[in-house]
Amino acid sequence: MTTADRIFAPNLLNGRVALVTGGGTGIGFGIATCLGRSGAKVAIASRNQERLEAAAERLRADDVEAIAIEANVREPDSIRAAAERAADRLGSLDILVNNAAGNFYAPSEDLSPNGWRAVVETDLYGTFFACQAAFPIMRDAGYGRIVSISMTLHYRGWPQMAHACAAKAGIDALTRTLALEWAEHGITVNAVAPGTIPTEGVKRAFVPPNDETPDLFSIERATEEYARRAIPLGRMGDPEDIGNMVAYLVSPAADWITGAIFVVDGGGSLKSP
Repeated sequence: MTTADRIFAPNLLNGRVALVTGGGTGIGFGIATCLGRSGAKVAIASRNQERLEAAAERLRADDVEAIAIEANVREPDSIRAAAERAADRLGSLDILVNNAAGNFYAPSEDLSPNGWRAVVETDLYGTFFACQAAFPIMRDAGYGRIVSISMTLHYRGWPQMAHACAAKAGIDALTRTLALEWAEHGITVNAVAPGTIPTEGVKRAFVPPNDETPDLFSIERATEEYARRAIPLGRMGDPEDIGNMVAYLVSPAADWITGAIFVVDGGGSLKSP
C-alpha cells in the first residue's frame, strides 16, 4: 500500500481526466500514479513515445486507465492536439499538470543562446502553451484544475541555474495571473515547488565532471549526506510526495484555493545554501 492509498479515497477523482506533461518518468510519472490511484483517467504526454508507452503500460498494470500521447510542449499546435486527443479519448479534460521541464548546470557566462532557449521554452513557454490548450475545453465545461510544477531554487538564487530559475519564477507569476483571469470560468490555477527529488537528472548533479562511469553507491551516499545536512526533515523527497500534493490540489478539498504556490521540500528552502 502506498502513501496515496492510505491518504486518499480510491474514488476521490472518479470521473475526472488528467493530462500530465512530462508524465513518462520521474516526478511526472509519480504524479500520474497518484492521480490514477485516486480514480482519475490519465493521459501522459512527452516527446519520447517509446518511453511513454512503457510508462502507460505500468499505469495500466496498476489498474489505472491511461493513455500515452506524444507531444512537444514547446510547439503550441502539438500540445493543443494532445489536449484535444486526451479529451476525445478519455471523455473530458478536467485536470492539467504542467510538469514537462528541461534543465542542466551551466555557468551564466558560458550559457549558450540555444541552451537558454531550450530550458525557458520548455519550462515557461511550454507551461503557458499547455494552459492555453486546456483552457477552451475547461471553459466550456465550467470546471478545471491546473497545477504547474515550479521549484524552490529561484527563491534565493542558485549558481549555474540562471535559465531554470528565470523560467520557474515566470511559472509562479503565470500561475497567479491565470488564477485571476480564469477564476470566473470555474478554473483554479496553482503550483507546487518541489525540493530535491532524486530523479536520474538530479543524481547526475552529484557525479563529478567527466565521470562517465559513476559509482552508484557513492552517489547514494552523497545524496544521503546532502539530505542530512541540507534538509531539516532529513531525507530527499520522492515523486509521491509531489503527487500527493497535486492530488490534494485537484480534489474537492482544494476547491477554494487558487493562485497559490505550495513549497514541498522537507524544509530545505528555509536553510542557508
